[in-house]
Amino acid sequence: MKLPFGPGALVTAAFIGPGTVTACTLAGANFGYALLWALVFATFATIILQEMAARLGVVTGSGLGEALMAGTGNPGVRLAIAALVVVALALGNAAYQAGNLTGAALGGEAILGASGPSRRVLVAGLSLIAAAFLLSGSYKLLERVLIGLVLLMSLAFAGSVLITRPDFAALLKGSIPQLPEGSLFTAIALIGTTIVPYNLFLHASAARERWGGKGEPGLEEARRDTQVSVGLGGLISIFILVTAAASLFASGLVVRTGADLALAIEPAYGAVARYLVGAGLLAAGLSSAITAPMAAAYAVCELLRQPPRGKVFRLVAMLVLAAGAGVAIAGFNPLTVILTAQVANGILLPAVAAFLLVAMNRRSLLGAYVNTPLQNLLSGGVLLVTIGLGARLILRAAGVWP
Repeated sequence: MKLPFGPGALVTAAFIGPGTVTACTLAGANFGYALLWALVFATFATIILQEMAARLGVVTGSGLGEALMAGTGNPGVRLAIAALVVVALALGNAAYQAGNLTGAALGGEAILGASGPSRRVLVAGLSLIAAAFLLSGSYKLLERVLIGLVLLMSLAFAGSVLITRPDFAALLKGSIPQLPEGSLFTAIALIGTTIVPYNLFLHASAARERWGGKGEPGLEEARRDTQVSVGLGGLISIFILVTAAASLFASGLVVRTGADLALAIEPAYGAVARYLVGAGLLAAGLSSAITAPMAAAYAVCELLRQPPRGKVFRLVAMLVLAAGAGVAIAGFNPLTVILTAQVANGILLPAVAAFLLVAMNRRSLLGAYVNTPLQNLLSGGVLLVTIGLGARLILRAAGVWP
């Protein structure tokens, strides 16, 4: 039986990274099931944005970077757009890559225990694995690997939910919007780790490679793939939050990362629980360590009008991966780069969402596949959310927002 997954699985693999695992863990540990609604909302909002990005790639045969550059005739504006994309995606993903690799290594440590290799050795090994897949030159191989990692995350975190036996009445209550005292920042973090700008570039380019020129059948496949893949990603996030809520809420235990969750639940639920959470974290980190360089490489190639999967693609992907691995192994804190990337992403996210909404209403570009009134209403609401998320990133980088 053919699985209903395609480029949408790359999006899921990208946003379910160590940052998402940590945000969901903290939400569940500190507020129980109360912020479950934020993940439900974020999942639907992501499906709306990603469907538009995929439709753009399938119908026009262009990636989002190409469409952005073609959307203005002013050389100065084009240069500013190119600089913003490079800072937000290439430089930013290089900084975040250290967290992806470190998170994957923490998952490996949770599985292997104290007898396993050091964290630096694990980071180096995982970097080599990511490099091998990125250098393979085969989009189909990358897609299959990432689908496999997404399914591994699904099984691992679903297993952790079954073991921890959540309170289903409280779980259902958490689907109703509410903000317990002190939870606002956490709720925004849950939404912000799901709706990310580089996934729009990644999805448009991957959908173009998979379905470009296939017309209506390709568009239907892309839409179904987006709904299933991103929906599964949202479910994985919910599994993580539920596991933390069921096992840690009101326990008094202090957790800071997904790796802490793996170790904290072992005494009560046994070694199997630690292995499941560790495997999920390992898959989350490794999948993001592959997709982050891919997204940066796609965007840069589009800006430079270079073919995807060529030498420039591999060069950019390897530079992003090497930078992240170097920071993770050396133990440096790339704070300045991350803050710069947060400001760039804070500007880029609402700007790209606004451009995408405008582009999806241009009949000269999409013909009969422009947005419907309902799609415009929903995507307009999501645009307002991205403006708020963008402002948060900028304020956080300025030290105004925690």
